[in-house]
Amino acid sequence: MKEAMLYEKLDKGEVRCILCGHRCLIKDGKKGICAVRENRGGILYTLVYDKVIARHIDPIEKKPLFHFHPGSTSYSIATVGCNLRCFHCQNYEISQYPKKNYELRAKSYKKNSELQTQNSELNSIPGENLTPEDIVNLAIKTGCLSISYTYTEPTIFFELAYDTAILAKKKGIKNVFVSNGYTSPEATKMITPYLDANNIDLKSFRDEHYRRVCGAKLQPVLDTIKLMKESGVWVEVTTLIIPSGNDSEEELRDIAGFIKSVSIDIPWHVSQFYPTYKLLDQPRTPIRTLRRAREIGLEVGLRYVYEGNVPGEGGESTYCYNCNMLLIDRYNHLIRGNYIKESKCPNCGSVINGVGL
Repeated sequence: MKEAMLYEKLDKGEVRCILCGHRCLIKDGKKGICAVRENRGGILYTLVYDKVIARHIDPIEKKPLFHFHPGSTSYSIATVGCNLRCFHCQNYEISQYPKKNYELRAKSYKKNSELQTQNSELNSIPGENLTPEDIVNLAIKTGCLSISYTYTEPTIFFELAYDTAILAKKKGIKNVFVSNGYTSPEATKMITPYLDANNIDLKSFRDEHYRRVCGAKLQPVLDTIKLMKESGVWVEVTTLIIPSGNDSEEELRDIAGFIKSVSIDIPWHVSQFYPTYKLLDQPRTPIRTLRRAREIGLEVGLRYVYEGNVPGEGGESTYCYNCNMLLIDRYNHLIRGNYIKESKCPNCGSVINGVGL
């Protein structure tokens, strides 16, 4: 275990975690909502500092980041845990593991004394022991341009991400978050000097949806998007469109309008939902809905809007916002042609926003 960052010690052995939007008040012996930060004797510990549950080499387009060093690869890592409880989580086996595992194991012990003696087993965290040095060396060895903290919410393994990002930056490796955006301003300001890009989920523009479906609130996500952009991090936004959930034209216009208010050059990815986890009774998002969402984003005035999870439908490619020339031809996260010249459209000379284009 490692002592956590970003918390305050209070009276009676309690602590206040200030890592994310929940700002959990945690009593001695208890965990926060993420289930991977625990108060032991008035000291908050992270339980996942060196427990990497997943690591892969991904195209940067899979994050998805379409305007950040297109065609490069990213060494992608995650630990178990999350600070949200989304009904439609696509990686729920690892994001919800700590909470679900504790509940299932605890049911097998009937007496409090038995539960206490089995505490180490109940709190076991799966994962491969990897240090920040190991992760950076693996990224270099595999020829990856960046390290992505992804699959689950990187905020909950902040200490591992932070230490790794500092080392990576020194070695010339870029750092990428793929995040739900439920990060505190304190944590955001701490990581941004070392963070190069962030794809942030904006799951809805309705607070009620966030509370009911995700176990969170809308405003902290909006604040994170603004603060990340203001801090110089390259930001792209993803909205998973759920039928009868967040797919009304009014809400899609609200989302696009908010993104535009932050910056007209933020790419917006509108992605197809498919039934998973606790939302098995909902159908896949119709392609016509994604196409209409893309149209709405462009009508509102965003420069770059992409359709996700539907390869071959034409919504993955980048076009010049001024003359509509095809600039990056994509298919299923792969680039078939990149015609941008020195970050400009070769036809009309318009500057194409992004990093490493």
